Amino acid sequence: MSRKPGIVAELGRPETPQETADRKAESSRVYRSSQSFRNLIAALLVTVAVVAVIVLAVPRGEPTTTPPIDVAKIAADVASTSERPVIVPETGDFWRVNAARLEGGATRVWSVTLAPAGEKERGFIKLGQAFDADVTWAPQVTGGMAPTGTEDIDGITWDVFDLGDRGSANVTYALGTQAGHDYVLIYGSRSADSTKKLAESLTAQLSDLKEAG
Repeated sequence: MSRKPGIVAELGRPETPQETADRKAESSRVYRSSQSFRNLIAALLVTVAVVAVIVLAVPRGEPTTTPPIDVAKIAADVASTSERPVIVPETGDFWRVNAARLEGGATRVWSVTLAPAGEKERGFIKLGQAFDADVTWAPQVTGGMAPTGTEDIDGITWDVFDLGDRGSANVTYALGTQAGHDYVLIYGSRSADSTKKLAESLTAQLSDLKEAG
């Protein structure tokens, strides 16, 4: 004996076969959606847990600091191998040494790069002691510019290279002097006053080089 379809309260009559099929399909869709959402949440929780384990497992230590450059030791090695004295700038509390090395090429140059140690100070100055060279070497560094004048600083006559607007962002002012067989140039992006103060601190060493030459 066939069973009569019951009356659906919302419809006030029995469901048609199509309505029954649509209702079941909608129920299946809702069920699948809820399962997908649960699976997504579960996957996210697993991912977060894995990341947390990795982060906690990575060893932590103090950040490494770059050791200061021993410019005096490097200078001694260069002086020994080159068989000539080289200038060692006095850094004091104001300067720090960013680089110190002997550069090769047609003219060998003992090069030291200085930058202010204070966070509020900007710019740099490089010292270049060009071996067996004269003022004609300087334009290689000053963008082809010859000296614009001279200035006496603590008894040493310096060639002045005031590049002004013609200079690059890296080199705006330079001072150079002949020291025996070598030409010493200090140049960079610091002010003229700052460059002159550094030049003054080199007086004794420059005098020794001049006498040795």
